[in-house]
Amino acid sequence: MEFDLPVTAVALLVIVAIATVGLVGMDVMATSTVLMMVAPSMLVFGVIALLLGVKHGEYRATR
Repeated sequence: MEFDLPVTAVALLVIVAIATVGLVGMDVMATSTVLMMVAPSMLVFGVIALLLGVKHGEYRATR
């Protein structure tokens, strides 16, 4: 399976959506907190981790 930009973006969004629904469903914290603080931070962390992973993969592929 080729991971181009649209497939990768959808995969990241699905993972964050599942985690957000799980947190809201477990009622661990207020829904507003999950939606305004936790979900955006999961997206930002996911994008940063994805970019670092891509750069590391490019480095490993060239060495």
